[in-house]
Amino acid sequence: MPPFTSALAEALAPDLLARFDRYVRVATQSDRTGLGVRSPTTPGQLELGRLLVDELLDIGLADATLDDNGYVTATLPASGGSAQDVVIGFISHVDTSPDAPGDGVVPIVHRDYDGGRITLPRNGTVLDPASEAELAAKTGHDIVTASGDTLLGADDKAGVAEIMAAVAHLQAHPELPRPTLRVCFTPDEEIGAGAGLLDLERFGARCAYTMDGSSLGEIQDETFSALEATLSVTGVDVHPGFAKDVLVNAATVAARIVAALPAELTPERTSGREGFVHVFSVTGDATRTTVSAILRDFDDALLAGHADLLRATAQRVVDATPGASFTMDVVEQYPNMRKHLEPFPEIVEHAIAAIRAEGLEPLSEPIRGGTDGSQLSARGLPTPNVFTGGHAYHSVREWASLQDMAAASAVVVRLAGEWATG
Repeated sequence: MPPFTSALAEALAPDLLARFDRYVRVATQSDRTGLGVRSPTTPGQLELGRLLVDELLDIGLADATLDDNGYVTATLPASGGSAQDVVIGFISHVDTSPDAPGDGVVPIVHRDYDGGRITLPRNGTVLDPASEAELAAKTGHDIVTASGDTLLGADDKAGVAEIMAAVAHLQAHPELPRPTLRVCFTPDEEIGAGAGLLDLERFGARCAYTMDGSSLGEIQDETFSALEATLSVTGVDVHPGFAKDVLVNAATVAARIVAALPAELTPERTSGREGFVHVFSVTGDATRTTVSAILRDFDDALLAGHADLLRATAQRVVDATPGASFTMDVVEQYPNMRKHLEPFPEIVEHAIAAIRAEGLEPLSEPIRGGTDGSQLSARGLPTPNVFTGGHAYHSVREWASLQDMAAASAVVVRLAGEWATG
């Protein structure tokens, strides 16, 4: 018997898996070039949004809608003798990361995982428990992967499916206590735009929970604060045959800037509460080259220091290269949610109680990343983050445990009960 955490989780699993299978097959990668131009940035997100609206209507949530910006919202009214004036939200994002191929996802369920290497049928991709610590602990689970040449989309279609399965279960069991639940599925979270256009007054929730975490039992109330920096390096171009003492190659200058950044401040060399500077793109030519970097830290002063370091490094390299110049633009992406959640400890306390009710030990660690909850909390909707059971996000090695996803869906059901009776 696969190791489900509860009878409730086991009962939710078939519907959850069927929904997850449908959702991951819809290509919904977000597109950074569409930021500020359109919402959502890709048409597949609207396609999945329409599917979700149809399914919410079928469940019985009569007000389910998809707005012009790609946000799906719906209401499950209170029942089971619950107070009618308590409204909480559950939120997940429909888009997937642009960092790995995302079209043509074909999910595979590896039933009763034997604890060994999982060789996927395409691209020579292998999931090895020797290097995937979380996978090594999932012997006996039903492991869902893609086929090896695309990401799976568990980030965050696992969360979407978990909310949908929980809402369907609650609607089918009106005897279970629950407050009024507001559901929202957002676009473009992966590129930092998932929460910006949600009408919070219309959403009308006291607080919300994003289902967008990873490991079993996680409840997260702290994220990185995040900046994105764009360096535009300008050189002096000339025909290479006449370049001596004239050419100033912007691409070379940009490469020197990147090479001069401290190696110990990169994502691959940091962990825990350490921040980083991550150069994720260098594009251009000898005349003009753009360096794009994301800057992360839990401390706002240290985050500002990372921006200062990047600027000073570029200035030093440019000063040593007559004819070169640069500009640097810095944009805030999202804030650390913690300071916005601290005044409302009951929000996290209810989540902890729901996780324990599912028979799990809550894990509280800061997120080395962000969620829609970062922006939502800053905008006045306190929104911590709950686990989903997915792993190896943004890669072709992405996988999820059906048992852990079912536990997350059960936590949604139990969390509704905590708010109704707590």
